[in-house]
Amino acid sequence: MTIAKNSKMMGLLNYRLRLTLADGRAMAGHMLAFDKHMNLVLSECEEFRSVKPKAQGAKASLIKRTLGLVILRGECIVSISVDGPPPSSAAASRQAKMALTAGPGVARPAGRGIPVPPPGVPPPGLAGPVRGMGGPAVAAGPITFPRPPPPPMAGAPPPGFRPPMPPPGFRPPMPPPGMGPQGFAPPGFQPPYSGPRPPPS
Repeated sequence: MTIAKNSKMMGLLNYRLRLTLADGRAMAGHMLAFDKHMNLVLSECEEFRSVKPKAQGAKASLIKRTLGLVILRGECIVSISVDGPPPSSAAASRQAKMALTAGPGVARPAGRGIPVPPPGVPPPGLAGPVRGMGGPAVAAGPITFPRPPPPPMAGAPPPGFRPPMPPPGFRPPMPPPGMGPQGFAPPGFQPPYSGPRPPPS
């Protein structure tokens, strides 16, 4: 269902309305806005719902809950009725707006103290870096940055790295059978000859 802007709903703005919803609840609040799909914005909204007691023969009780600002979907609304006039402050402000007439003044944009540059000239502050304000001086050369340190070699520990110490009481592993302790040549090993070499023939 769609409604036009010039419908009776325009006359109900700020009125206190009571709405019945499809699930049986009732809402009451001041209508602030609506749209063509009948979606409503209600302020100071209250919800009323009747709860049937478990005991047979007892009357249903009406529970009231304050919700505040609510947006209601138009599909959920079954009926609308006027519950009260708009607040006096809203009615007075609406009448004051309608009573205002145009004065003799002329509207002009305010410059806020910043001079307006002529066409083709960038405004101050957008022309580029200013000396001493974060940018390089106008006469300065190109900006150079220091060269980053070379990356560490693959497999090498980073600078300042200390290998972990073995825990207290740790014994190094024993060498395999037939091998001497670490740092000593295995049995039967002949070191290379380092004496004088015979002349070539």
